[in-house]
Parts: sequence; structure tokens; C-alpha cells
Amino acid sequence: MEQASVNFFWAGLFSIAFASAAYVLSVTGGWLAYRRAATEAGEITIASQVSFAAPAGRAATGLTWVALAFLTASLSIRWIDTGNPPYTNMWEFTVAFSWGIVLSYVFFELWYGQRSLGVFVLTVPLILCLIAWAFFPSDVQRLVPALQSNQILGFHVGCMVLSYSALSVSFGASVMYLIQGVQRRFERLPSAELLEEIAHRSVLIGFPILTLGIALGAYWGNSAWGRYWGWDPKETAALATWLIYAGYMHMRGLRGWRGQRSALLLVVGFAAVLFNFFGVNLWVSGLHSYAGV
Repeated sequence: MEQASVNFFWAGLFSIAFASAAYVLSVTGGWLAYRRAATEAGEITIASQVSFAAPAGRAATGLTWVALAFLTASLSIRWIDTGNPPYTNMWEFTVAFSWGIVLSYVFFELWYGQRSLGVFVLTVPLILCLIAWAFFPSDVQRLVPALQSNQILGFHVGCMVLSYSALSVSFGASVMYLIQGVQRRFERLPSAELLEEIAHRSVLIGFPILTLGIALGAYWGNSAWGRYWGWDPKETAALATWLIYAGYMHMRGLRGWRGQRSALLLVVGFAAVLFNFFGVNLWVSGLHSYAGV
């Protein structure tokens, strides 16, 4: 079953790659087609633009759903095989993070109908899956005894994955905002106002889940290590990430921050998410250690 999980992962990776390419095609829009036409003066060559944005967009959406199905199958098989939620090592957690981002993107595409978001949001799970393939072993390994608590593991880490995944949409929308600008530099991209709204809505979803995940982690820490908070590097990084998004909510709600400042803050926030995920797990030793790193 372990090999089946890996095979579904590969299928999901290729689906994300093809979906990303199709989203790019849906935004770029068309190519020049040349045809020859007969006239009284002889044949001439006429250039006309052929648009393929609509079919490429539909193909991209379909491939994204296929990728979501493949990654769901990969994680589900892993869960059934091991008996633990699929968050026990860096390979599993990276795949789970990728799955969550694809799920969040699908939700926001259905909500807003903006396929162009896929150009920027799906780049993140594509890179994550490539990193999982290149650097993290997919072998099944057992957790250390202190972390062998399936229910709280599923709830705590699941909340962190879902919150980070929702916040990845705010990152993609903010990058698009910075590229688009208030003057709407690119006609095929959403307006700056809509991008800002999407980014804000994703934080409204991700921030409460992040708060719950940190609270569950404190509860688990008391059960596993006898204290709710010990300033472990992972705990500290999670708190710093929470403070950045709390600052965004505060500055937007009470100070009226909009536009470029908010977009830049959300980009910084997602950089903190990635540091919490990669930097702390790989380069800073602490109690929060995953197997197989």
C-alpha cells in the first residue's frame, strides 16, 4: 500500500504541473494563426488571433480537481496503511500541505470564479511536491512515543495544515495584487479590489483555524511534555506567524490599512509560514521533530 500511496502522489504531482501550465495558457489567451487568402492581386497572408483561454481554463480546473483526487487517495491510503494521520514525517506533511493548498484553491475558484488565481496559488503545491520528491524519503516511519496520540495529532496538525493552506491563497492573491496594481496593468487579471477582497477572505478563514491549531498544540504539549508552552522553536515560530496575521487583521480593521501595505504584510506572513515549515523542521532542533528528515 505504501507504493500505491507514492504512485498516487506522482499522479497528483503531474496533474498539478499540467493544471499550472493550463492556467498560464488561460491567462495568456491566444496565439497568431496565419492563413492564405486569394485576392484579385494574388494570394496574401493574413494573421488572425485565435483565443484558447476558455478551453485552457476549463482544462486547468478539471486537472486541479484530478490532482485533488489523486493527493486525497495518496494520503488516505497512507492513513489506512499506518493507522496514523498522514503527518508523521516531512514527506507526508509536505504532501498534506500540498493537498490542503489545492483544496483551498478549488474552494476559492468556485467562490469567486477567478481561474487566474491558479497561476500563482498552484505554483506553491507544485514546488512543495517537487521538494518532497527530491529531498524527503517516503518510507513509513513511526513517531516518537510522545507524539503517538492519533486523535490530537489529527486535530492539531490538521488545523495547522488547513490554516496554512488557506493563507496560501492570501499569498497568491497578494502577489497578483502587487503585479496588477491599482491601475490594472493586465486586463486578464482580476481587479486590485477583488484581489484584496480574496486575500482578506482567505485570512478570515485561515487565521481562526491557525488560532485553534496553536491552542490544540498547547493542550497536546501539556499532555505529552507536562507544560502548555515551553518556547520550543516550533512554538515560537508559530506564535510569530500568528502575530503577523493578527497584526494584519488589526491594521486592516482598526487602522484601515488597504492596498500595497496589506499585500506586502501578507507576503511576509506566508514567508513566516514557510520558515515555520522548512526552517524550523530542518535546521532548528527542538521537541517538534518529524521522522524521516
